[in-house]
Amino acid sequence: MSVNRRIFLKALGLTGVALGTGKNLGAVSKPDPDKEFYAVLYDSTRCVGCQSCEVACAMEHGLPEPDMEDYPEIGKKRKEDENRRTVINAYDTSVGEVYVKTQCMHCGQPACASACLTEAMHKTEEGPVIWRDPKCMGCRYCMISCPFDVPKFEYHSPNPKIEKCDMCYDRLKKGEMPACVTDCPAEALTFGTRREMIAEARKRMNDDPELYHDYIYGEHEAGGTSYLYISPVPFDEIGFNTSIQKSSYPELTKGFLYSVPTIFVLWPALLLGLNKATKNNQAQEEENE
Repeated sequence: MSVNRRIFLKALGLTGVALGTGKNLGAVSKPDPDKEFYAVLYDSTRCVGCQSCEVACAMEHGLPEPDMEDYPEIGKKRKEDENRRTVINAYDTSVGEVYVKTQCMHCGQPACASACLTEAMHKTEEGPVIWRDPKCMGCRYCMISCPFDVPKFEYHSPNPKIEKCDMCYDRLKKGEMPACVTDCPAEALTFGTRREMIAEARKRMNDDPELYHDYIYGEHEAGGTSYLYISPVPFDEIGFNTSIQKSSYPELTKGFLYSVPTIFVLWPALLLGLNKATKNNQAQEEENE
């Protein structure tokens, strides 16, 4: 049996289970309030735009070495893609040039995991949101659902993957910090539990109120994220989407998923699986002619 047909039949089997049990395959339960997720605090007042985090990330995950000619410039928007999981951008603000690092925000209740039919996109107990290759059926619903536009698909690869920051999950399991945190020479990145990082952010703002804008981005956005930001200026000055809702995005779909028959929710994925299986059969027939 071809890989594509296996993916299709897996999706078909999941639909049967859902229809038989009434379970919501895309549901993400609320995180345990007593569970301490890991988090990273990014202080843009300390960042010097050196791109050490980009280099460390690439080396840690076997990605292409960053082009050092592609450096942060005011007016140029650099984005994460299939070859880089984090980037630094420069902004002209009311206090001068400010640098900002972007990557996956690692939401407490991630929309990408809620939208994933096969649980390939997974929120770990430690906090990072990771992508699990063997479970992925290639539907790319995670890309559509992410309010921060983070997951990227390897369109030009014969064996495509979803690329995104995983907060160096393998390092975390060994008791190590994320590579970008370890390699930041300006100490713009701080690692710890989410509660500790929020407390640290508030301490810095209280200790030096003239330096910081009085807001922690990520404390409440999308229900709360594990990447937290503090800044010398309002966040709309440094490229952040300030219209992100405060409640988690999976909450928006809860009623819909429980009230609408699962076959209608999963129908697009089934069509995708059927399309893939059909194309594979056509290719085999052409080879046999």
